[in-house]
Amino acid sequence: MRENKLRTLWKNGGVAVNGWLGIPSSASAESMARCGWDSLVVDLQHGLVDYTDAVPMLQAISQTDATPMARVPWNMPDIIMKLLDAGAYGIVCPMINNPAECREFISNCRYAPQGRRSFGPIRAAMYAGADYWKYANETILTIAMIETQEALDNLDAILKVPGLDSIYVGPSDLGLSLGFQPGPDPTTPKVMEAIKFIVDTAKKHKIPAGIHCGQPAWAREMIGIGYQLVTLANDNTLMQSAARAAIGATREGAPKSTEKAGMY
Repeated sequence: MRENKLRTLWKNGGVAVNGWLGIPSSASAESMARCGWDSLVVDLQHGLVDYTDAVPMLQAISQTDATPMARVPWNMPDIIMKLLDAGAYGIVCPMINNPAECREFISNCRYAPQGRRSFGPIRAAMYAGADYWKYANETILTIAMIETQEALDNLDAILKVPGLDSIYVGPSDLGLSLGFQPGPDPTTPKVMEAIKFIVDTAKKHKIPAGIHCGQPAWAREMIGIGYQLVTLANDNTLMQSAARAAIGATREGAPKSTEKAGMY
């Protein structure tokens, strides 16, 4: 079976720089995949991507060394199993708040006897190899999102659930749950305290933690406190940021129009 390079990277103590795909385009996914990311997540929760978009996006990622993953809309067995059958090598599941939800999530990702995943790895076997069925349970990554006060209260118990490979922080929902404004790279002391608590607890259980970041400087700060997967914004945000910077740089020193706006 094809190696899960993200799992290997973590096993060796490394840090992954992860990309995030919300534009429903295989061409855009291919462009992002060739930028050197360690892994890429196709986001079916927020944004415009659905299953028929996700499959060619996963195919595009598979042309590169980046580990292909997907974030599902919710902890639902149907979409989780379909994305695994489509070749996702990791599933990011939102709003895991307690051990029962975590156990259900893991069960949806694992073949019997460890779980209830139905057999039929249509594209996954083409991507991973004919022995996919034999090694899928130990290769596919289960990544539970920690983004509420309830999840914080239950974090130790969640991390003890057998088969959980990683946790992932959504700072916006976490901030909202704690009573603060949503947004990337939070500086609110209570939110930052929670972010530190999450990674410290994960390290205690020897489970790698990931987090969504807006800017490289904040991503480096998160690496510094122990996060082993940092996501840089998303494809749409990066495109807009690069475009704005290029437009601004081009306009620097250009003659300003002296024409006054007409009255209407």
